[in-house]
Amino acid sequence: MRAAIREWVQRVWRRGQRSDQDLDAELQLHLELLAEEKLRRGHSPTEAARLARIEAGGLAQTMESMRDQRSLPWLEDLIGDSRLAARQMRRNPLFTLVAVVSLALGIGANTAIFSLVNTLMLRQLPVHQPGQLVQMVSRFPGEPRSFGFRWSVYEHFRNENHVFSDLIGFSPSRFQVGGQGFESAPVNGDYVVGSFFDTLGVQPAIGRLIVPADDQTGAEPVAVISWSFWQSRFNGDPAVIGQRITIGGTPAVIIGVTPREFFGVNIAARPEVWLPTAVETVIQQPSQRANGSLSVGLIGRLRPGTSIEQARAEMQVLDRFRVEQFVKSAPNLAALTIEVEPAATGLAMLRDQFSKPLLVLMAVVGLLLFAACSNIAGMLMARGAARQREMAVRVSLGAARSRLLRQLLTESMLLALTGGLLGVGLAYIGVNVLVGILTSGRGLVGLIGPIQLDAQLDTRVLLFTTAASVLAGILFGLAPAWHAFTTAPAPAMRETGTAGTSRSRAALGRSLVVGQVAVSLVLLTVSGLFIGHLSSLRNVGLGFDRHSVLLVTLDPTKSGYELAKLFQPYRDLIARLESLPGVSSVTLSMVTPIHGAGAASFVRVDGFQEAPEARQYISVNLVAPRYFETFGTPLLVGRDFRFDDQGRAPVAIVNQAIERHYFPGRSAIGQHLSLEGQTGRPRGEMRSFEIVGVVGDAKYLDLRREPPRTVYLNPFQESRMFSHRFSLRTSIGPTAVASDVRRTVADALKTVAIANITTLSDQVDASIVPERLVATLSGLFGAVGAILVGIGLYGLLTFTVNRRINEIGVRMALGATRGDITRMILMNAAGCVGVGLLAGAPIALWGQRMAGNWVENLQPLGMLSVVSAAAGVLVVATLSTLVPVRRAAAVNPADALRRD
Repeated sequence: MRAAIREWVQRVWRRGQRSDQDLDAELQLHLELLAEEKLRRGHSPTEAARLARIEAGGLAQTMESMRDQRSLPWLEDLIGDSRLAARQMRRNPLFTLVAVVSLALGIGANTAIFSLVNTLMLRQLPVHQPGQLVQMVSRFPGEPRSFGFRWSVYEHFRNENHVFSDLIGFSPSRFQVGGQGFESAPVNGDYVVGSFFDTLGVQPAIGRLIVPADDQTGAEPVAVISWSFWQSRFNGDPAVIGQRITIGGTPAVIIGVTPREFFGVNIAARPEVWLPTAVETVIQQPSQRANGSLSVGLIGRLRPGTSIEQARAEMQVLDRFRVEQFVKSAPNLAALTIEVEPAATGLAMLRDQFSKPLLVLMAVVGLLLFAACSNIAGMLMARGAARQREMAVRVSLGAARSRLLRQLLTESMLLALTGGLLGVGLAYIGVNVLVGILTSGRGLVGLIGPIQLDAQLDTRVLLFTTAASVLAGILFGLAPAWHAFTTAPAPAMRETGTAGTSRSRAALGRSLVVGQVAVSLVLLTVSGLFIGHLSSLRNVGLGFDRHSVLLVTLDPTKSGYELAKLFQPYRDLIARLESLPGVSSVTLSMVTPIHGAGAASFVRVDGFQEAPEARQYISVNLVAPRYFETFGTPLLVGRDFRFDDQGRAPVAIVNQAIERHYFPGRSAIGQHLSLEGQTGRPRGEMRSFEIVGVVGDAKYLDLRREPPRTVYLNPFQESRMFSHRFSLRTSIGPTAVASDVRRTVADALKTVAIANITTLSDQVDASIVPERLVATLSGLFGAVGAILVGIGLYGLLTFTVNRRINEIGVRMALGATRGDITRMILMNAAGCVGVGLLAGAPIALWGQRMAGNWVENLQPLGMLSVVSAAAGVLVVATLSTLVPVRRAAAVNPADALRRD
């Protein structure tokens, strides 16, 4: 290989040193020497010159052979073909613009989606031997997978396993971090065990990382910060080591900075601060680690020689400890299982939600790129027809057909690479947009705070883009090049001007348009399916009105207020907020719709017998008066809560799901139910509530699931204040009153911070990011596919009209009217569109079924969506025929007949 490379370099070097003039002079000298030799042998000068030329061979062939010996012929050909292709692109700027933009859209879309696939599914953790890492995942039938395990379970797994060299735990959190020179602000962070960084094999950028001695009770609180936090808050100052920051009011010493490339083990979180789990016992009171309830994610490093199957088998045995703990209070949790999966690419929280939607989008953008390639192939076929005589002349003069094939493929590849280069720029913009959509989602299970994602156009993505560009160039360039390769020169040279075209070329052009129509129909059908699914999630069966509601979350933890003494200040604040202009009603609650399930409890109802294994947790929410009015949830029977319920017998409001299950065939009003371990009380304690109202079912945790059985309690009857979320129904845009709300809260509760202000509509949209992503992008790509159909059909009809000018002139001279010509061209277009729709319809129906299998709760719409998509294609096709049809109808017979 080295010798070959050295020879290539020498040939290229010699090419630059010796010109064709030098070669010509050398050949002439050689010819003269041969002629002198013939003269010495007695030949006449004329005969000697003739014999010398015969013996030396053809000068042109010899020159070409010597060029090949002194340089790289394939490189010379490539450079020449590239120059010719560049000239062709400059001579046809409109063709070049349409082709490059079409390719840029197709390749850019593929690159942008692949960059997310790479980030979420392919990019490995920047740690030592990531292939040895595995993660623990908990699964319960019918529920999303969970990545959190109790601290007590972690300790059991860590101490009893024999398959891991170490098992590490980490607990995502949201820290309020402040320090000298910057204001306190919330950041993502992790509590980690002492062996966390050592097990992963992460080396510090500066300082040191957390070790087991830091994770001991009584040890001085220490912190490790990320590279980005170090740069943004401390300007990369190495003196940061030893400085103190405050985390949740607790001072901690910075001991180290992680390397630039390390982003934690959860690709969705990107922690800025890492703390030993022992610090949790200082910051959080009461401590969850101390009572064994701290939720931690678990990652293990396999012992040398241990397989993942062995690890899975042992962990399933050890997991009986966890299952037995849960079964004591909930027998139905006996179905809990544990899974052991590879963790080389990090925890799978985000992958679980987005892997299938991203694969669907990869299929969609693949179809889009196919449509773009078909479009350009059609345009190249049309341009090839105009160059048919040129190619025939070249073949007649001795050009090898393989040489013409290489030249045409070079033109295609130059177009493809130019489109790919522009596509990278579009992908860079698209990736930022996609990341913005993804990070607009609320935190996942086990993820505290907003999603954070770092999707980059790295080497793998750029290699994918290059491969996609090359493949596209081959796809759309092969058919025109092969047609030029197989065309006989004699018939091509006999054709005059624009009179006629080969049947094979016309058939291929129509086939390409048919393919585009079919692909566009599939894209529009699937995009309509996803858009309808998104609309259904947003608006159907919610149980509440998502519009015109402002959500305000307060954080009284550092305000100096005792939580039990916030009842009256919160009640006064509700009254002040209700007096604001544009505010219709105000309420208070522990959770708001699609924010979470709130608390959970077991229910007992007198006279209702339930098998222990059938018991299920029900949702418990603490809501103030006017909650149901504010959120538009109908109060079906009974009354709402009142402020004067405080100090009286406990009351509750239930939803229809509770009434149907626990009170079948009778009214729940006036009945009593008991909650076990109700919020703020010891597990096992039962408290009875009188049901005073029944409301409609409403979704709380997930829009994709049926509304849970829910019990509502009045927070003003509770001994502790658990509700800090105020909700305002407005008669104007909810964001318009946000500034007035901030002033009112600051005046009423000067030391209570506002943690967050958003709208209910935004909160709902943040919970369905995968559906929004797929619906938005599939709709966009479907529209682009339809536009490509229009361009392809326009190009085909324009080419057809140009090639049939003589025929149109003859027809009109023989009595054909403009209407006849219009119908002839329209029938040509209708044939392509009709065949494409017929071919695409079964594929679109199959695509609906496949999408339904990939996306949860997606219901195929059948022929309705196919017909709607077909109508869209027909509209685009009709618009694309207007100009060619008008041009054909305006042909002057006399001018057409005089044309070659």
